Amino acid sequence: MVTFSREREGDSARRDPHPAEIQDLSDFTTLRCSFCRARNRIGLEAARTGPICEGCSRPILIDRPIKVESADFEATVLGAGVPVLADFYADWCGPCKLVVPLLDEIAAAERGRLLVVQVDSDRSAEQCQRYSIRSVPTVLLFQNGEETGRSLGFEPEVIRQFVAGAVAAAGGAAHDLSGAADN
Repeated sequence: MVTFSREREGDSARRDPHPAEIQDLSDFTTLRCSFCRARNRIGLEAARTGPICEGCSRPILIDRPIKVESADFEATVLGAGVPVLADFYADWCGPCKLVVPLLDEIAAAERGRLLVVQVDSDRSAEQCQRYSIRSVPTVLLFQNGEETGRSLGFEPEVIRQFVAGAVAAAGGAAHDLSGAADN
């Protein structure tokens, strides 16, 4: 099973999961398809092998950071069944571009154990205010819907420590993100 519900913008038609399909709702997260804009509830086991959008049957790529819009922040970030590393960035920000390769590496290595998202600070004023984002890049770690870590600027070792701790706390073993390539 890959997904079990679909909600398009302006369409509230949903299919309730069959009880046999539900393992543990903490093992799911909600992601919006970048192609058809449908919201998909993704099982984390499927996330490890590549989930498919229920609306358009295209892949939902979670081996890289996922852009999250303000309207989806609560469902995707706060409602995720895995730790979430959220990068608050701006397109015009030079240091924000330095964070991207690190986030790409983490998203690919920890697919299904940790979700990596990017939040455009220029388009998400509500989240920036809610989490006191005063400068970019700011990377927040969320676990069980709560902020548990914060990194300001480009701090690769701090971010790697967040990831290792979050994945271990969630019952997994983090991949080696020691940063040997950064040296």
